[in-house]
Amino acid sequence: METIKGRAQKIVDGLNLTDAQKAENVRNIIANRYFLLNQIHEKYDKTQQDARDAELYKHHFELASALAQYLNEEQIDAVKDGMTFGRLKRDYKAQLEMIPSLTDEEKAQVLIWLKEAREFAMDAADSKGKHAWFDKYRGRTNNWLSARGYDLKKERENWQKRMEKK
Repeated sequence: METIKGRAQKIVDGLNLTDAQKAENVRNIIANRYFLLNQIHEKYDKTQQDARDAELYKHHFELASALAQYLNEEQIDAVKDGMTFGRLKRDYKAQLEMIPSLTDEEKAQVLIWLKEAREFAMDAADSKGKHAWFDKYRGRTNNWLSARGYDLKKERENWQKRMEKK
């Protein structure tokens, strides 16, 4: 219980809320979300994935709705990022650095998929599961970019060279 409260508090601390009561309420919402996720994941075994996923989906939107009583959209995104180790921002930044020639349309699509990955990752049972969602979507993005003519191996090598120069 203390681990979950600590994890939730760390996310709240990143929001820099000045109202102590509001911060406590937000912490409790996040902590309760973690408790609910743990209950759902413990309730189902590997043969019951469809039932687990249905229950996760049933409760998925409750977090943002509850947080909306206290936070704006940007802060809610910060909570989601906190629950998913900041992978969305890190992965998006890396994609833009690796392929600086991405069009605005391509950048938008990459961001859309990263946001989708984050939504799934928020409901994962553990950090491994959270990272797996982002890895899955990175694969989807890479396949899509390859189909659009990008040589990702070459882009990655050029990115490495640029980073070594810095």
